[in-house]
Amino acid sequence: MRFQHFQKYQAWYETAIVSVYILLNNTINATSMIMEESRNSDTLPFLIWQPFLFEYSSAIGWVLMLPAISWLLDKSPLMSEKFTRTFFIYLSASVVFSLCHITIMVWLRKLVYWSQNLTYEFGDLFFELIYEYRKDLWSFMFFIMAILSYRFIFSRLQGEANSINLGEDKPVSNNIDRLLVKKLGKEFIIKVEDIEWFESSGNYVNLHIQGRVYPMRTTMNNLIQQIENKGFCRIHRCYGINMDAVTSITPLSSGDSEIKLNNGKLLNLSRRYKEDFKLQLDKI
Repeated sequence: MRFQHFQKYQAWYETAIVSVYILLNNTINATSMIMEESRNSDTLPFLIWQPFLFEYSSAIGWVLMLPAISWLLDKSPLMSEKFTRTFFIYLSASVVFSLCHITIMVWLRKLVYWSQNLTYEFGDLFFELIYEYRKDLWSFMFFIMAILSYRFIFSRLQGEANSINLGEDKPVSNNIDRLLVKKLGKEFIIKVEDIEWFESSGNYVNLHIQGRVYPMRTTMNNLIQQIENKGFCRIHRCYGINMDAVTSITPLSSGDSEIKLNNGKLLNLSRRYKEDFKLQLDKI
């Protein structure tokens, strides 16, 4: 259950992990600035809160940008065959992200300065934009690499299922019997008929087989089209089941029903999918 929860909110955990790193790093930068100035002089040339404002305003700007970076990686995978197109997409994105980061950072500083009856000046616009973009481009690249590394490690730990007959020159079959699972550098085969139930989880569908969970990068619609002739049925926007795993059906006052599987799992049968469920029952 912890794994499923983690997988369901994977993007949020990505953001949280990188956010903690950003805040810790910027805290160290702010305190280092204060310590260096204290070592060289008895009087600080700035107010004690200013280094923290400079660092934290930048950190907050990047934290707010992280979900968008994660979205960009999903929509335009970095390891794409169209290298030139991908390069310009990410180069353009780095400029947009930098401008957004600078805008958030500057307005946060202006707001805090205003609260202290002070005035914050960004400086010469052209020079400062170039100055900040240099740093932002490096940060942009770092966050992309950090997220990709995290996803790679996570995928190796969780494993991933794919159609066994899926190749570069083969179309997706609408009649698959087995799935190939890659996990921790090993590959093994599972039978589609052994799937008890499955659920949508972001960009994946989690396949539940004898207490184990195998994520498959697909959509509920695509998966059900491939395996419905094997006795599977979609019963909810997020759930599908193996009809052979059903032990009982209990109508509910809401108009929905509750399905119990032979492993004890209880799932909701939505009114929207009742007709499809009845058609599958007639085929058994």
